[in-house]
Amino acid sequence: MSEPIAKSAEAEPVLLRKDAGGVAWLTLNRPKQRNSLSTDLMLALTREIEAIGTDPSVHVVVLAGNGPAFCAGHDLKELTAARAEADRGRAFFEQTMQQCSTLMQAIVNCPKPVIARIHGIATAAGCQLVASCDLAIAVEGAKFATPGVNIGLFCSTPMVALSRNVSRKHAMEMLLTGEMIDAERAAEFGLVNRVVPHDALDAAVMQLAELIASKSALTVAIGKKAFYEQLEKPLAEAYLYASEVMVTNMLARDAEEGINAFIEKREPKWEHC
Repeated sequence: MSEPIAKSAEAEPVLLRKDAGGVAWLTLNRPKQRNSLSTDLMLALTREIEAIGTDPSVHVVVLAGNGPAFCAGHDLKELTAARAEADRGRAFFEQTMQQCSTLMQAIVNCPKPVIARIHGIATAAGCQLVASCDLAIAVEGAKFATPGVNIGLFCSTPMVALSRNVSRKHAMEMLLTGEMIDAERAAEFGLVNRVVPHDALDAAVMQLAELIASKSALTVAIGKKAFYEQLEKPLAEAYLYASEVMVTNMLARDAEEGINAFIEKREPKWEHC
């Protein structure tokens, strides 16, 4: 049973959490609003991701959505209400975009891999959420878009995550047209890892999560951090950085155990250190 994490002015908790076998399932719980990213939801999700980062009992995070959509992006009604302020909403808009950026970076910086489980639409900041996760599995029929251009608001912050996950021309196609793409096309673009039938979604997500959770948590954390760090460096600097990471990793207990287990043809016994 999923447990509530945070409540807002809404009657229901905006975020649910369920832990099983080293996997933490975080479920966006604003189904009537298609899980749009309100201030309360972004804050709750950021806090939970940061807490999970230091929780030794959790090895993998699954991010899911309750109701018909995965996430429809920012809460436009909440943003529009701020226009009544004397500054026409500028302070609230700045706060919202900063909060969203903090959330996306918390996902990337979390030492635990984060898997997006997409069962419906993922649009605008919802598409950004998918792109910010390390892995993504989508159901047949799921759809993705960065449709801001259609309402006069270019998806500039979703662009940051999108352009770091798909090719430039695919990213520009999504950003400039604002059109929906289906799950199969999203897989071709590299936005999601795989597409599965609806009745196989949870099994596919859990299989992937459990496979990753079976590895050394230390090794996975080292690898995730190094992956994103080296992406931002020139080639020569990336190799220097990655080489130092490998040397440090080689000195870890789990690396010694893993190599010895391979040589001795046995299963390794991880201590995550």
